[in-house]
Amino acid sequence: MRSIIVLLFICLCDVNSLNNGLVKTPPMGWLSWERFACNIDCNNYPNECINEQLYKDMADRMAADGYRDVGYRYVSVDDCWSEMARDSVTKRLVADHKRFPSGMKALGDYIHSKGLLFGIYGDIGTKTCGGYPGARGADGTDYDSLDAQTYAEWGVDSLKLDGCYADTKNMTNMYPEMSTALNDTGRPIVYACSWPAYQIGQNPDYERISQYCNYWRNFDDIMDSWASVTSIIDFYAKYQNVLVKYHGMNHIHNHLTIDTFIECKHFRLFCAFLSNQFISNRLMG
Repeated sequence: MRSIIVLLFICLCDVNSLNNGLVKTPPMGWLSWERFACNIDCNNYPNECINEQLYKDMADRMAADGYRDVGYRYVSVDDCWSEMARDSVTKRLVADHKRFPSGMKALGDYIHSKGLLFGIYGDIGTKTCGGYPGARGADGTDYDSLDAQTYAEWGVDSLKLDGCYADTKNMTNMYPEMSTALNDTGRPIVYACSWPAYQIGQNPDYERISQYCNYWRNFDDIMDSWASVTSIIDFYAKYQNVLVKYHGMNHIHNHLTIDTFIECKHFRLFCAFLSNQFISNRLMG
């Protein structure tokens, strides 16, 4: 059985950061992307597609098999969960009716009933990386406040906000706008930004990033090879003097994925960095 670990860099030091009282310890949980990606073909692959039953099954396993009790608390929905267009009247994001017939509020309630936390995915641009509606309309409409309120009403505990189909130069303003919108809902929602990963070579403003995001992605995702792992290590070695200033409570660096054959080495290495840990596989009872 394929087993994927997602890791988030963290270093315990005292610096300024998004002060919303969240991510005081490294989040741990399960997410769908690396293992299931954007597989929406539930007719041919009912056990391998993105649908509500997948997330319910993983919540069941996390609660029953001890993952929750040792700190793996987030069940995170990634890309390709929504309809291809917003609701024509309300303009809200809507879950795919065939694959999520009960809706996202019901899914969040189910995850919470297991003593777990509910994570969801969005994108700061006009479309998600999978081509679904983003936080900006094609006509330039800003849906940050509406989306933030929708997530809050669904009981979302964590938002991963990607950066596809967005002007990277405008991210300095766009990501903070969603941060403000989330805080305005009054619901504590962990905010994960892909902001600096889309500004590689543009000198990302880490001071500003750390003020608006709980954690963020700096570089490429790790692929299923040791060469990919070492490329990430090399990146951090090159920029450690910049990045170390912004490690700390409430904010952390990067999310990484890695496959079975090197996961033990990878796990030990990033444990030394006090990394966050997310599983991305099909948990089996």
